Amino acid sequence: MKLNKHSAYRLRLLISASTLFLAPLSISAQSIAQSGRSDQGMVSAAQPLATDAGVRILEMGGNAADAAVAAGFAIAVVEPTMNSIAGRNQILIRTPSGEFHGIDGTTQAPWDYDHETAPRASFGYAVIGIPGATAGLLKLHEEFGSLPLAQVMAPAIEYAENGFRLLAGDAARQAAGAEQALQFPGTADTYYKGDGSPYRAGETLIQPAYAETLRKIMTGGRDVFYRGEIAQAMARDLQANGAVIDLDDLEQYVAEDSRIVRGSYRGYELVGTDVPAAGVLAIQALHIMENFDPDSMTEAEWFSITAQALRMAQSELGILGTDTAAVRATSKEYAEQLAINVKAPGQRSDLPQTPLPQLEERGDLYGGHTTHLSTADANGMFVSLTQTLGPNMGSKVVTPGLGFLYASTLGGYLGTMTQPGMRARSNICPFIVMKDGEVILVLGGAGGGMIPPAVVHAITRVIDFGLNLPQALAAPRVAGGSGGAFNAETSPGIGWTDVEIAEMRALGLDINEQPRTGAFGRIHGIQFDPETRTLIGAADPDWEGTARGPMTSRR
Repeated sequence: MKLNKHSAYRLRLLISASTLFLAPLSISAQSIAQSGRSDQGMVSAAQPLATDAGVRILEMGGNAADAAVAAGFAIAVVEPTMNSIAGRNQILIRTPSGEFHGIDGTTQAPWDYDHETAPRASFGYAVIGIPGATAGLLKLHEEFGSLPLAQVMAPAIEYAENGFRLLAGDAARQAAGAEQALQFPGTADTYYKGDGSPYRAGETLIQPAYAETLRKIMTGGRDVFYRGEIAQAMARDLQANGAVIDLDDLEQYVAEDSRIVRGSYRGYELVGTDVPAAGVLAIQALHIMENFDPDSMTEAEWFSITAQALRMAQSELGILGTDTAAVRATSKEYAEQLAINVKAPGQRSDLPQTPLPQLEERGDLYGGHTTHLSTADANGMFVSLTQTLGPNMGSKVVTPGLGFLYASTLGGYLGTMTQPGMRARSNICPFIVMKDGEVILVLGGAGGGMIPPAVVHAITRVIDFGLNLPQALAAPRVAGGSGGAFNAETSPGIGWTDVEIAEMRALGLDINEQPRTGAFGRIHGIQFDPETRTLIGAADPDWEGTARGPMTSRR
């Protein structure tokens, strides 16, 4: 569907989105530019100071991996409710020579973990798994970075040591998590005032213990975190408070190479990472959608196809995890079989219909957790990096004197964690789209179960609708809901109109209107224009992030 088919409402949306192309401002001027253009590199992240950290490294001559590591450590400081160095991450890298690599820094169940006897807690020491994010970031730097680690980690240490002004979103999340978080002295000391009250938006949060921890990592690398002084402090605290993790678990942890999964969509190459990430889900949904022609449909009809394809794909997550399963799930033949069950215009009474797969309803489906960042340099390296704690503030636990939160991995949060040594499966979905050997889109998202739908929506908006990435992120989304229904974004300004909702319902679909801002995932990505050799960065308008390139870039 091309732009000339859009309604007057959609055209107003496009005009509004186009105003996002403002010249990037320095972070000292409190930049709120959610898109930017550059030919020298690009960083898009969910917190402006993390964007600034990555851009600073690009301006120092670092590559996209250096920028991603800088932004990854920085955002663990400045958006602490969403991610941490004791959380988990998934990273997808495209090198200047055209090779793809994946890094799995996912949290892991301890080797003595017994799912049958483990407490079904929702927070606290019982839910803590072996941290992976630090190993993932350091593996990215060691294998693909070019600058010294001290230079790359400097912005994060500066933010922790000197403090930063809390944004409204993180202030609200820290306040929301206070009742549970204040039960742990280390967390109370790190993220709340002396009287237990939360910091308000605009107030300065200083984290000296976190700064010291980061400084030790800067000088001691992976060993200090998983074997040395930090590891020993973690193990003592965790063991003393009923967690399963011991020093041996930390010493044995390794950030692994991820399996790369591939597909194609209307002549574009799709690249993601396999379980424990969800790249297969996005590929399979797009393969199903490829069996239909958006030019023959209204916008509402097309996105009813999208919602159905996403539901079918998400039902596969529990059975993935091997090369064989990935090959089956990403095959075009299998997608054609699934497409038979899609209710499409003109086919509602003709095609045989079988019940759509039901997704297990999870409390984090629309969760405000996880963060994503994307980086690019002028030499053709691209990095897509997603980092998370799980739910808001993860386990809610900070070991006294270390300054960082642990992720929620075990217990009641991730029901799939049933075996010792298992890694946490999730909807994390770092993703890259190629055309004729050129990177076109670098994507990933936040928001639990809404991550793959947000990635798929961005791709179809760009490829099928001809939008640029900032416009695509400002357009409304749909996704599978509970009980066979579908959820449609109706938040003010960027949601579906009443007319479009009625068109979806006319297809016989049960549509739930979802007016809550941020309920449909948050993308922070980069688009590359091969004709002008320009990078276009875009931050999701549902969040507080920014996108910009080096200040030396061509405007």
